[in-house]
Amino acid sequence: MNTNLTRSAASVQEALNNKGLECMVRELPQSTRTAIDAATAIGCEVTQIVKSLIFKTKTTHRPVLILASGPNRVNEKVIEREVGEEITKADADFAREITGFAIGGIPPVGHKEKIDLIFIDEDLLKFDSVWAAAGTPNAVFNLRGNDLLEMTAGKVISIQ
Repeated sequence: MNTNLTRSAASVQEALNNKGLECMVRELPQSTRTAIDAATAIGCEVTQIVKSLIFKTKTTHRPVLILASGPNRVNEKVIEREVGEEITKADADFAREITGFAIGGIPPVGHKEKIDLIFIDEDLLKFDSVWAAAGTPNAVFNLRGNDLLEMTAGKVISIQ
């Protein structure tokens, strides 16, 4: 186990351990803030990068987590149909308040507050190996695409 992780990355490792997943958080010397940065740093395809995107519902202000494949854009109308109200992209303060992490390092698990509205891009389940952010703009962990469903209890949908 890597004991030299920053506090944020270590908290993600702990969340993974608590879920019984044998994933190892790695902190890289270069940024993994964007999907392209992450794919370049890791040496994988951009499609194998899990983007953790935080939205919020406009009326009830509930957090919405969308786990999207690197190059895919979220069709907000699809998500709005799923949640039953309009959504808006969350600002940095809301994202940190809900997840405990800054945008660019938000992991799919280990959030400060429970997020009930989680949607997983069906494209991520096509891969045996995907990479997700682990709490900082240069921390990542590797997992199977299907593990996203198990670790988050999210709903698999076409986000485009």
